Amino acid sequence: MDRRAGSRGAAVVVGVLTLLTGCAWFGDDGTDRTQVLELSVGDCVVTPQDVQAELTDVATVPCGTTHQMEVYALVPDALDGPDAYPGADALTAFADGACAERFADYVGVDYRDSELFFTYLVPSTRGWSEGDTTVTCLATTTGEPLTASVAGSER
Repeated sequence: MDRRAGSRGAAVVVGVLTLLTGCAWFGDDGTDRTQVLELSVGDCVVTPQDVQAELTDVATVPCGTTHQMEVYALVPDALDGPDAYPGADALTAFADGACAERFADYVGVDYRDSELFFTYLVPSTRGWSEGDTTVTCLATTTGEPLTASVAGSER
């Protein structure tokens, strides 16, 4: 994942989605492995240990257990889904705005007034060419891990 720093509430870690199909499976560590294209709003995610340019799956857990991120929005048809890959810079700019705009609807407070931050996953070049044009927005923290859902928490 590329690490990009922004203003408070907009610190971002940009990951990339690839177009792969499959089911979630149970991991040895008590987490479910969920394909990134199968993530849903409300899924709680454990941060990957290894930095990767492309993610195919992530570890998900019940939100009452320790986790670092929670999916709060899926934004389909990023940039109206043009045929050609728009580039990482265009997708990053789009995701910054789209995820900031949707933060308060889920968390209950504007990200600029929140103790939480947001990050997102954007499609890769290959994923885009295979039809993946969705940005996945995730709430996160830079401090203590989350131990409950952030939905409506006004954190």
